Amino acid sequence: MKVPEFRDKKGKEKLSMITCYEAWAAQIVEGTAIDSILVGDSLQMVMFGDDSTLNATVSLMARHTQAVARFAPSKLIVGDLPFLSYRLDRRSNVTAAGRLMRAGAHAVKLEGARGNLELVQHLVDSGIPVMGHLGLTPQSVNQLGGYKVQGRRSEEGERILRDALDLEKAGAFGIVLECVPKQLAADITRQLKIPTIGIGAGDETDGQVLVWHDLLGLQTSFKPKFVRRYLNGAELVKNAIDGYAQDVKQGAFPAAKEWFE
Repeated sequence: MKVPEFRDKKGKEKLSMITCYEAWAAQIVEGTAIDSILVGDSLQMVMFGDDSTLNATVSLMARHTQAVARFAPSKLIVGDLPFLSYRLDRRSNVTAAGRLMRAGAHAVKLEGARGNLELVQHLVDSGIPVMGHLGLTPQSVNQLGGYKVQGRRSEEGERILRDALDLEKAGAFGIVLECVPKQLAADITRQLKIPTIGIGAGDETDGQVLVWHDLLGLQTSFKPKFVRRYLNGAELVKNAIDGYAQDVKQGAFPAAKEWFE
């Protein structure tokens, strides 16, 4: 899927996006009906155990983007620009976006609108598609005071709506809405001509995104309200490992078909 096709599905077909970070995971997703893969800076939390995304770097994001893009050629690959990588000087900002694109991303994603609109327009004019991200923006966790629903107060909701319209005007081809009330997400979706992708934003957005480890039940220590687990992956993996350990102890592994004469 390419950016124009993704954008044109608004109002016609719900869009599905999944966040994954590794070659083997991308290879599995490639054989599914998923429309798009987000190589998210959430990997800093999911894969490295941090309590925020702030330690992700451009080099880290580029490496994981490359691994995913290589094994999911039919999916729209969106690479996350990490903390502060697009809040420096223009040259540094464009260089960071360019590194993700050269790594195989078809687009980049950045958080927030204020202070980013000129960059969004410049990136789009330079041939780099941009996806916005509003509501709960994890890179601003310290400013927000934690991972909380955003836009419940009318003035907050109005600001998020204005930011969404501004991002669209600047050239963004889509916007992730994270942890905002359903009605606010629905209002934004109706007023935009570009797709909205929800995560904890109700069912009236143009699509949804979930993290690979969350929907497969591999992340057992964290389950926010908006996550639906489609598999008890942690239990399945644990049982498989216990089965292997038992076979080794009992001498059942390896068998003749698994060794060399």
